[in-house]
Amino acid sequence: MKKKQQQHPSSGEDPWPHGAPVGGAPPCLGGCKRRIPLLPFLRFSLRDYGFCMATLLVFCLGSLFYQLSGGPPRFLLDLRQYLGNSTYLDDHGPPPSKVLPFPSQVVYNRVGKCGSRTVVLLLRILSEKHGFNLVTSDIHNKTRLTKNEQMELIKNVSTAEQPYLFTRHVHFLNFSRFGGDQPVYINIIRDPVSRFLSNYFFRRFGDWRGEQNHMIRTPSMRQEERYLDINECILENYPECSNPRLFYIIPYFCGQHPRCREPGEWALERAKMNVNENFLLVGILEELEDVLLLLERFLPHYFKGVLSIYKDPEHRKLGNMTVTVKKTVPSPEAVQILYQRMRYEYEFYHYVKEQFHLLKRKLGLKSRSSRLPPRPQFFIPTPLETDEPVDDEEQDDEKWLEDIYKR
Repeated sequence: MKKKQQQHPSSGEDPWPHGAPVGGAPPCLGGCKRRIPLLPFLRFSLRDYGFCMATLLVFCLGSLFYQLSGGPPRFLLDLRQYLGNSTYLDDHGPPPSKVLPFPSQVVYNRVGKCGSRTVVLLLRILSEKHGFNLVTSDIHNKTRLTKNEQMELIKNVSTAEQPYLFTRHVHFLNFSRFGGDQPVYINIIRDPVSRFLSNYFFRRFGDWRGEQNHMIRTPSMRQEERYLDINECILENYPECSNPRLFYIIPYFCGQHPRCREPGEWALERAKMNVNENFLLVGILEELEDVLLLLERFLPHYFKGVLSIYKDPEHRKLGNMTVTVKKTVPSPEAVQILYQRMRYEYEFYHYVKEQFHLLKRKLGLKSRSSRLPPRPQFFIPTPLETDEPVDDEEQDDEKWLEDIYKR
């Protein structure tokens, strides 16, 4: 009669019903769990194994949804938010932004009859070549703005796609006063009397673009006014030939303050201050090639190659069409009166000219402008007769520019 095998008091059944393994083994104390035979240093329970497989399945499904829908599925985003405060954009961020040149905001508040027509034509070509945003305005010949008009214009310009270059006949605007980023300013001026004479005859007789051009510009001008002798206008102190009409250049740099339109020291000093603090370059029309060369050096992402385009014979041919016709020379007496009436304009002009020449010397720039003709006797004490590569007009002709640009 066989003896019954002794059972361990704490176990319900014999762990080895068919006999102990060879070599013997210690009895299992407590309940024993069946384990998957793995490497000795890797031991997982069925529960751990199932959790790993479920996680892998979720990852595969998430990747599939991401590729099919072009982005991560919503439930994964919610899961990430639940597990932590980060979101998808926190880790990956938005698409990389466009690298902008510096400066990326430039304003050319061009002065009338100071060669800005040629610069605008060049800018149209350069904007296509270099890919910057050339922002123009449909409003012409409105240089003085109310506070609301200033705010509206600054808002529209500040929201333009960068890099941009905004151009318009407008007096200096302080962007920072209305919470905007102050852009870099550039401009060009010329001898004040030459500018006045060019504007005087252009309003009456136009330029080489057509005999009827002046009729379109000033249709309401009476014949006696159109053919008014320049000497009579100056000597008889007609409004067109006296202040405040002659106080023209300084307000473009002084700004929108009412005192900027009053000829005097206050407006002059404020204009100088703005030139020093807000203008990257104020050039002289009589030395336009040097102005373009400096613009190309300071703002290459806007003006690279501008000098070669300007010297192109086809471009010069188009530019010469805008030279004012039928200009006559006032008498020496009339010119001396103009000097007296425009003394603040000349003080500003000479200040800007000295700064421009100082900048050229610092850069070791040799003048590339053509040699000026001999000074006429009546132009004392400064030379006024200058080369006019391209003339400008206060009332901008955008349609003409677009037609020329298309051709």
